[in-house]
Amino acid sequence: MPRLNRRSFLAASAALMASPAFAAKPPGEDADVVVIGAGVAGIAAARRLAAEKVRVIVFEGADHIGGRCATDTTTFDAPFDLGAHWVHNPDTNPLIAGGAPAGLDIYPAPRWQTVRIGPRRARDAELELFLAAQVRAQRALREPPKAKGDLAADKLLPNDLGAWKPTLEFMFGPYGTSKDLFAVSAGDMVRAAERTGEAFCRQGYGALLAQLAAGLNIKLSAPVSMIAWGKSTVVETPESLWYPRAVILTASTNVLAGDDIEFIPPLPKNVKTAIGNLPLGSLDHIALDMPGNPLALQKDDLVFEQATSNKTAALLANVSGTSLHVVTVGGAFGRELSGKGEAAMLDFAVTWLSNAFDTNVKRFIKKSRVTRWNEQEFVLGAMSAAGPGHSESRKVLAEPLGHIWLAGEALSETQWGTVNGAWESGTRTAEAVLRFLNRGRREEPKSRSSKKRRRREEE
Repeated sequence: MPRLNRRSFLAASAALMASPAFAAKPPGEDADVVVIGAGVAGIAAARRLAAEKVRVIVFEGADHIGGRCATDTTTFDAPFDLGAHWVHNPDTNPLIAGGAPAGLDIYPAPRWQTVRIGPRRARDAELELFLAAQVRAQRALREPPKAKGDLAADKLLPNDLGAWKPTLEFMFGPYGTSKDLFAVSAGDMVRAAERTGEAFCRQGYGALLAQLAAGLNIKLSAPVSMIAWGKSTVVETPESLWYPRAVILTASTNVLAGDDIEFIPPLPKNVKTAIGNLPLGSLDHIALDMPGNPLALQKDDLVFEQATSNKTAALLANVSGTSLHVVTVGGAFGRELSGKGEAAMLDFAVTWLSNAFDTNVKRFIKKSRVTRWNEQEFVLGAMSAAGPGHSESRKVLAEPLGHIWLAGEALSETQWGTVNGAWESGTRTAEAVLRFLNRGRREEPKSRSSKKRRRREEE
């Protein structure tokens, strides 16, 4: 289908509506609000609107819901979370407020960490030094910098981390934010909400989100290619044009920075700049099915190594007590590795584990799967950590464009990069749209009465 442009839009709209390519919408399919994206923020927004009996339709370009929170239930005998897996702050997590949905098991993540030094486990004294350095680094990353301006987050780290510095830079950088700390805003790190606990969903985080999406009007494999947001609000999908009263757009910042969605008129310069200041980092999983616990690790054991460079990883072993092991890579090294393809990623994971556990891990692997989020259509990356000097960009994206509101983890100033932040952003945006819709309803009778008064005066 040819792409509409600003000059031809008004003239083409009528023709497109009459074209066989744009089938008539089924009865009841008109929407007061169109939500673009069936990820966490889109589902949260749609649920809030549906609760108020607002007619809402969700358009999702992919053939499944969840976005960066999706679970693979077919590759392994155990659920594999392709993206988000850690249920942060379970006591206040909005997705499980009031308890987990029926049939889902949410359980606390263990507090321990396993640390490897070369091919062996760290001794008690070495582990104490690591944990002490970890506490110092964590505290430093939460203290506002003394220098003026928004520095790079690595400038916040203390100078006495010793041999553990590369490991901690990986933990708080690529593993925690999908970017190396030198590419992350210190302001973003300081404002990030403290995590008071972690949990896992045995059936997968994506399974939890799927239950919350039940009953919503979601159109899969329906990418939006054009949004007009001037005097009229129009949304173009492969089958039709839609004329909602409001739009909630939850596309990732990397998608917004591309040209898959045409905006008429083009987005304002300050919005484009803000989007460019919040690019997604890189974070990928290499999942391995290794029955029999060949590495002799505990359930949900989180393993780091005493790294000597940025070419390192983390392992979550025996996920939920199964034979699933997940190696995670991220940041600049993870992006480079992902760019080399799945075979290179699998080879790195096997080599890394073999060196860390002094054994040939390859012989234990029965099945594997690799994610490459940077290449994943309709996502194109991981988390939206702001670059140094750009932590204020999130506020720019929070302002509506005509009758279009943006939502997603990128708009959360304290919980960016998390499911919690995306959900709360979606809910908060839906509340803003509800206020707009209700204001329109209140003003409509006044408008009609004014017309009647004018007619009487003219008579």
